[in-house]
Parts: sequence; structure tokens; C-alpha cells
Amino acid sequence: RKHQAASIISLDCKEGKHRFFHSFLLLQEQSTSVVTMVEENLRIHTFTEIPSPEIFSSQIEPKNVPAVFKGCIKNWKAFSKWNPSDGGLIYLQERVGSVAVEAMLSRSAPVFYGDIRSHERVPLSFSTFIRYCLGLLKNRDGRRDDFLESQKHSLVVSDTEQTDLHFGEAPQQFYLAQPVPLETKSLSSVNLWMNSMKARSSTHYDPHHNLLCIVSGCKEVTLWPPSATPYLYPLPLYEEASNHSSVTLEEPDLSLYPRATCLSDFSQKVVLHAGDALFIPEGWFHQVDSEVLTIAVNFWWRSMTISGMLEHMDAYYLRRILKRLTDKEMGRIRCCIFLQVVWIKL
Repeated sequence: RKHQAASIISLDCKEGKHRFFHSFLLLQEQSTSVVTMVEENLRIHTFTEIPSPEIFSSQIEPKNVPAVFKGCIKNWKAFSKWNPSDGGLIYLQERVGSVAVEAMLSRSAPVFYGDIRSHERVPLSFSTFIRYCLGLLKNRDGRRDDFLESQKHSLVVSDTEQTDLHFGEAPQQFYLAQPVPLETKSLSSVNLWMNSMKARSSTHYDPHHNLLCIVSGCKEVTLWPPSATPYLYPLPLYEEASNHSSVTLEEPDLSLYPRATCLSDFSQKVVLHAGDALFIPEGWFHQVDSEVLTIAVNFWWRSMTISGMLEHMDAYYLRRILKRLTDKEMGRIRCCIFLQVVWIKL
């Protein structure tokens, strides 16, 4: 088509220009249809019926596209027992209050923004955190601001108190059944996430597949595919948080991150309520906004792709990936140059 279009341009007549213009529009239409197809392939799907482990492993997981499973964990005992509005905090305090946990503190209270470069990790007993949450729950309708001011330093633990904390010890152990889609998976880790106030995570990707399960509360998750990585400016590989974006999404500094103007074009949002679960494939950037007193559990496991990558093949994989990315970028540049020449001659 490029050769044909170039030959038509050389015809210095109205008919020639008209014929080329028609070809150019046709080329644009075909290009648009390809983009639409790619976006459709990356669109998040919602399932109202929970897939079996076999269907999840053979039809959903291999696509590496996020998926929402409505009501996935409503059969958990924790779904009702942990509900803060129905005595769930007392239930947790009585059973695992002595467990040592880490809280992430931020100066941006009452809304926590999880900037990996500015938060502070504080070890404390789970019961200390729960008491803080109970105070918020009690005062959220009336004197919340006064309570926040009075509790400003309540989560700060002294060095003496830290020595009394023993991570991993618990008087009782909770059993959480693996969600149905993951029943056959060998898990890398299981994590509990709980926020006292509204919270926003930093934008990052995980090196594992992830199933995020909402036990109580609500989360809004914004996701970007790995192909949008150049627009998110990930931190350098040699830094500790290399899987995090360096862009502040609310008000990006476009003088430093000019490509960030395109971020909304690649993003998708999902809202998760209690009982729902979200499959976040490895490599997908995501930012999570949590409502007050939201409790969630996530499961990480290694993907088949990573599990099958042998270390002695790393150099080969890297060369193949770089070659594919280089070819794609060169094709984009050639197309841009070609279109510029076309418009100049027109």
C-alpha cells in the first residue's frame, strides 16, 4: 500500500490527489480497527459465576487480562465475622490482637496516599491498630477531627515496645479457604490489608499473579496493561521499588513526565464490593483506592510463564523481547515519517 500510495502522489493532477486521499483514509480506518481490537482484547471481564479451577487455569489466567469475580468469597466465615459494622473489629482483637504487624503511616492524613518514597513503616501490635480503628468508628459521625488530633501519635511505638513485638506469633490461627479459582494453585504468599481511613496505594505492578479479595468495605482499582509502561515512568531497575511508577497521577508534572498525558487512554477502572475478587495478572500496573475501614486479603502465585523460564535462557529471552520491541518502535517511526511526507506533498 505504501508503494501504491507513493506512486499516486507523483501524479500532479486532481484525480491523482483524490485517489491518494481515498487510499489514505482507508489506511487510517484499517489502523483504527486494529487499535480497537487490541483494546477489546485487554478489556476487563466480569464473571457472575465463579469459574472452576480448570476453567480459570485454561481460559482466564493464560490471557493475562484482569477479571472480576462477583461474590467470590461470600462463603468465607470472615465475610460476616470480620465486618467492622457488626462487631468484626472486636472479633479480630480477641483472637489475633497480640500479633505484631506493620502499619504504613503518611503525612497526607486523613487520606493516605501510598507514595513508596514518603511513607513510614511502623511495627505495632494488631490490637493497637484495632483500637485506633474502633475509635474512628465510634467518632466518625461527630468528633472525628478532634479524635484524629488526639490520636496523632497513638500509632508510634517506642523502641522498648518494639522489642516486645514478635512477628508471626498468634494465639489463634485463622483458616481462609483458597478461593475456588485458586484451589489447585501453589501460593507464594497470602496478605491481609486493612486501612483505618481512606487510602490510596502507589501505582505499581506485582511480579506475581494476584487475586485481591474484598472481605469488607469497598475498593476502586485503576489498571494499566504492561504495554502502557512507557507512560507510567517506572522507577529505575537498580532501585528498591523498581516496580512502582514515579508519576503522581493526580497532578503529574508534565515537564518531567510528558507522556503521562496519555495515561487515561490506557486505564480501566473497576469497583469491588465486599465478597468480590479481582484477578490482577503479573505486570499490570494498578492503583487501589480504599474506603474507610476496608479489609481485604490477597493471594500471590507464580505464573506459568515465569515458572517455565529457565535461568540459563534469560539472555536469549531478553534478546528476543528487545528485538520485538525494537521492531515495533521502528515500524511506528516509519509510519509517522510516511504520513508526514504524505501530508507535506498534499
